[in-house]
Amino acid sequence: MALADPAPEGALVLIAGAGRLPELVAESLRRAHRPFRVIALRGFTGRTLRASADATVDLLDLAATLKLLRRWGPALVVPAGGVSRPSPAAILNAGAALRNREALRAIAGGGDDRLLRAALALVEEEGHRVLGVHEAAPDLLCPEGAIGRRVPGAEASVSIQTGRAVLSALSPYDLGQATAVAGDRVLAVEGPEGTDRMLARARALGRRPFGFGRPLPATVLVKAPKAGQDLRVDLPAIGPRTIRNAARAGCVGLALEAGGTLVIDREATAAEADRLGLFVIGYGSAP
Repeated sequence: MALADPAPEGALVLIAGAGRLPELVAESLRRAHRPFRVIALRGFTGRTLRASADATVDLLDLAATLKLLRRWGPALVVPAGGVSRPSPAAILNAGAALRNREALRAIAGGGDDRLLRAALALVEEEGHRVLGVHEAAPDLLCPEGAIGRRVPGAEASVSIQTGRAVLSALSPYDLGQATAVAGDRVLAVEGPEGTDRMLARARALGRRPFGFGRPLPATVLVKAPKAGQDLRVDLPAIGPRTIRNAARAGCVGLALEAGGTLVIDREATAAEADRLGLFVIGYGSAP
């Protein structure tokens, strides 16, 4: 791992995980003419971004990451992209590098979110500021209004209002970023399994026994962040795959909180929605 020269104070460092998001963030930063450096996570960062990265580190080798940031100077750190929870053996092997018993207890006792929060806490303790993708690349967020050619009708609008009310009511209980709703009937609420699996459940629940028959009319996927959610770690997102899964579940469209939901590959997402006959709309946070 080569160490680059010190960066100007306040330089932005992108810590790139898996998936398209880190590449999209990098493209957004280039469009904004904002200088940045990339730390790739070995085994996660895509080949293209990894090839141009300033450094590559192991996921749990925080000592190496902190050494880089210390060398570069005070930085704005932006984590982007997915990471899988490592095995207990990997956690034990990296224990010495973490040098923080409290963080180790958090990692050992929680899920992926707690692991990432513990890592970000160590980064902040070193004097760096952690930004979310929504702060570093706001142009990737869902805007208000329609994405694509279609808009919700009257029945779908009722479903959207029901879904928003459900997510708002559940928000204090740290449950769910999404729900599938048909009119005033809730078909499914997202749990730890994620949106795609929730949609699979909604597909079965919204039809007759054994999954046959037509889906309930005006079924809509509504998605929004939870109140007080750390958007740096877990920002709601959709992409073309979400559109396809929503269509399979019988949805007529998707309603997303504008400014609080990422749209991965917006043009491709809009094109997929148009192809499958679904609307995608961003709504304001005010009820």
